[in-house]
Amino acid sequence: MDHNNILGVVLAGGKSQRFGQDKSQVKLQDKLLIDFILNEIIGEFNETLIVANETINFMKSKNISLIKDFKSGLGPLGGVLSAMKWIKENNKKYKWISTFPSDTPFFTKKELRYFYDNIKINESKLFFIKSKERRHNIFGLWSLELIDQLQTDILKGERKVEVWANSIGVKTVNIEYKEPDPFFNINTKEDLKRAIEIMKKWLVIDKLEKFLKVQKLR
Repeated sequence: MDHNNILGVVLAGGKSQRFGQDKSQVKLQDKLLIDFILNEIIGEFNETLIVANETINFMKSKNISLIKDFKSGLGPLGGVLSAMKWIKENNKKYKWISTFPSDTPFFTKKELRYFYDNIKINESKLFFIKSKERRHNIFGLWSLELIDQLQTDILKGERKVEVWANSIGVKTVNIEYKEPDPFFNINTKEDLKRAIEIMKKWLVIDKLEKFLKVQKLR
């Protein structure tokens, strides 16, 4: 796919009710949670948009812009529509938006590139990632051609991504992965503690692998 036609979009407008505070602003190993996904995707797009309900902190880059949901309380579908409206209102030439959550610290550009490489673009106007029989509705590629239908259905009261995507005829790309789970998301304080333990574990493994590699070269 031509990445020049795609706007990267991080949906950060969730209420974080189970976490108790804006989880995108929580630090994991001294790094903002939202910055993990931004670090992985920023080099894949000409521009990346963050859609949030309020001003938030994130890594500084001339290629990242922050906008507010055009209307609060509409959930992820509202965030998607906000991004599409931004494209239209600013006369951007993007034909697709690629959406990401703000709370998945182990997702990498490797999964993103596999997703794009295995999309059959003529089969649908909406694509989601799937892994281990689970569909990840926020990791999506949405055609700008969906904007009118999306706005109409939101105004009618639709809020569920799952239901709306099924009505559109969403297609999925299955991704197999090795640990750590790239789709592990942080919803609670317990999830955050688990993420810290996962990160420590894989830091040790990474150091061990590098050490063994050096030993082989000697």
